[in-house]
Amino acid sequence: MSDFNTLQHYITDGVIKRRARHVISENDRTFEAVAVLKTGDLGRFGQLMNDSHDSLRDDYEVTGIELDTLVAESRKIPGVIGSRMTGAGFGGCTVSLVKEESIDRMIKEVGENYLAKTNLKADFYVAEIGNGAQKIS
Repeated sequence: MSDFNTLQHYITDGVIKRRARHVISENDRTFEAVAVLKTGDLGRFGQLMNDSHDSLRDDYEVTGIELDTLVAESRKIPGVIGSRMTGAGFGGCTVSLVKEESIDRMIKEVGENYLAKTNLKADFYVAEIGNGAQKIS
């Protein structure tokens, strides 16, 4: 990212500059996410999720009113650690890291506010952490 910050003045097209900033900063966020997850720092991981969404919205421009509303409303709920769009963009889903005691409130309030702002009903799925990929013998 520091190289990009030093050299970005060579990219004269503003759109291309924003796209490049997103890709490079997203790579940095991904490497940092691995590191903070290994230490159990969910607060920092949540901030990286938020930063990722903001970059997808502002620099890569692949979100939309629906995704941005879900993320913004989720972030208002105490106990939501991070929230971002997931998938290819231009609609679809968000993923949020939420403290267990805040899940019901988040679903209720985000659902109500999303419906009021978009006239669309949101669906929510609560996932739990599993053991991840592993060798099967």
